[in-house]
Amino acid sequence: MEHRQLISSGSPWELTVGYSRAVRVGGRVIVAGTAPKFDDGQCPSDAGLQARRCFDIIEEALAAAGSSFADVVRTRIYLVDAGDFDAVAAIHGELFHDVRPANTTLVVAGLLDPAWKVEIEAEAEIRPERSPLI
Repeated sequence: MEHRQLISSGSPWELTVGYSRAVRVGGRVIVAGTAPKFDDGQCPSDAGLQARRCFDIIEEALAAAGSSFADVVRTRIYLVDAGDFDAVAAIHGELFHDVRPANTTLVVAGLLDPAWKVEIEAEAEIRPERSPLI
């Protein structure tokens, strides 16, 4: 059985709900749905800024797992308003222009916090030459 590395963001919800910010098994890294909250609980009102914050958190989780945006093979974006797609897609395109992971973008009825306009997930496959056994 491959080693399972749990990556925590330090959120108190992780223990309460029973989840990890990310999980690495072998060369695969799965990052949980990521909300646009700052450490002080604040959330920007602009959808593009929210997407950037989500990706900042995702980038930290990937790095903790020995990965990076270059290893991302799939993203999922959940939007509350389809009108925010262009702003969020611009950030995704900036970060993944050359990587071009598979992407699914969904419009949902709502997210856990009404201030959130976007929530993002990511999955990465670390290339074998960069994936030492842990």
